[in-house]
Amino acid sequence: MPHLDSASEPWRSFLRELDEAVAEEVRLICMGGFVVTQLYGFSRSTADIDALSIVPRDQAAIIRELGSRGGPLYTKHKVYLDFVAVACVPEDYEERLTEMYPQAFRRLRLFALDPYDLALSKLERNIQRDRDDVRFLARTIPFDLEILQERYRKELRWQLGNPAREDLTLKLWIEIIQEDRK
Repeated sequence: MPHLDSASEPWRSFLRELDEAVAEEVRLICMGGFVVTQLYGFSRSTADIDALSIVPRDQAAIIRELGSRGGPLYTKHKVYLDFVAVACVPEDYEERLTEMYPQAFRRLRLFALDPYDLALSKLERNIQRDRDDVRFLARTIPFDLEILQERYRKELRWQLGNPAREDLTLKLWIEIIQEDRK
């Protein structure tokens, strides 16, 4: 696990200030480019932390007020928390979370989706940045494509609005990963 000192600025300062602002332990479930860059080491820019959930909810208001786009920490650090209202993630993702920066803060605890869940969370949007992230994760982990497909079938497909389209997207991703491995 990366230590907070390995986090690049402005993330380190941003997270420390959020930690100082909360009154009790807060669990922040993270996904997106922040996780791909800070936990898995992909070298690309991102200006937000995609937050899937914040627990307890009574601390969420403080976090939102300070850390949202346009808030005081955004004004100071030019990065922000983006609160994901609806996200399709594999059903049992909570069982596979990884803590980022353990014991780095007094109250703030950041948890990241595991690499397969993170990749699958990008399936519906499927823009070039998402495909680049998935390709990077597939190389870095490296992905077991059977796990990726099984998790999709058992935990995600039933949630999707257009599963036939996402079936095709996953098939194309797997072909890209297989071609990349040759």
